[in-house]
Formats: sequence, C-alpha cells, structure tokens
Amino acid sequence: MPTTISSSSLDGMKVAILVADGFEQAEMTEPRKALELAGAQTQIVSPLDGSVRAWKQLEPADTFEVDVPLKNADADDFDALLLPGGVANPDALRINQKAVAFVRAFVESGKPIAAICHGPWTLIDAGGVRGRRMTSWPSLRADLHNAGAKWVDKEVVVDSGLVTSRRPGDLPAFIREMTTMFELAHEAAIH
Repeated sequence: MPTTISSSSLDGMKVAILVADGFEQAEMTEPRKALELAGAQTQIVSPLDGSVRAWKQLEPADTFEVDVPLKNADADDFDALLLPGGVANPDALRINQKAVAFVRAFVESGKPIAAICHGPWTLIDAGGVRGRRMTSWPSLRADLHNAGAKWVDKEVVVDSGLVTSRRPGDLPAFIREMTTMFELAHEAAIH
C-alpha cells in the first residue's frame, strides 16, 4: 500500500494533475489521495472536456471528471505538477502544444514536478530534462538520454524540484519523495 501523509503539511497548495485518456489509474489516484490527505488541493487538467479515461495496464478502467480544461488552465494558478504515466496519455500530451506549454511553464518557473512511468515523455518536449538525473519506465531511457538527461534505474530519483519513478510498483517511494519535495516547496513559498 502506498505511503500516505496524514498531516496538513500541504494546506493551501494547489497541484495540477495533467492527463489525457490512457493514463495509468494507480499513478494518478494513489498520489492524488496522498496529496489530498496532506491538505493539498488537486485538480485534473486535461485537453479533453468532461472526463478522461484511465487504464489499468492494457485494459480500460475508470473515468474521472476534468476539473480544469487545458484551454482554461494557467500554470500560475498552481504550485506543483503531477504527470502520471501510461503509454497513451503522455504520447497524446507531448504532441499537444498547449499541454507542452503548460508543462514548460512549470519547468521555467522552477515549481516542483513529479512524473512517473511514461510521464517524463511530456517533460522532454517541454525542455525539462536536459542535465537532470531521472528515472522512468525503461523504454524511455534512450529518449531521456538523447534529450540530455542522465537516466538511472532506481525506484525513485529526486533532482532539484523534479521527482521521477519507474512504474506502479514504485508508488510508495514516489509518493514519499513527491510529498516531501512538495512540502519543502510549499514551506518556502509561504515563508
């Protein structure tokens, strides 16, 4: 069971969860639950209006309501970004100019970003991986290397405001490090 934080350490923090259809359900729901338990406000941002469909590996899963359509989203309204994986989800996001610009705004502002599995694909197109130490689903290794990242095979990697993990099995470590990183950024922002 993924690690959760039960304090109010993230009270008032707003976290964007950027997804398109085909995201890996546990990679969105488990981190979201942990963030909300810690007091954060999470909002699903998507290029799709209405709802988005998750997947559990290769099978369609639940649908989730979109809180903020991407066309109306502004990175300035959020304090942090969560990029779940799944293959279809980041593949659709990385060819959407508004999605790439949204992610790039987080990269350029230095706001914390957490990406798991195939989630870093969108970061490549947003110019957010060069010189970074990262991990991901193993098939992204060459893509990340070619974009200038140093890829390592570890369950979780933290590098200056960026936390990455490989797969759903890494969720406990991912959630722990994401929450810690978001707490530090939130504390710095309010002091």
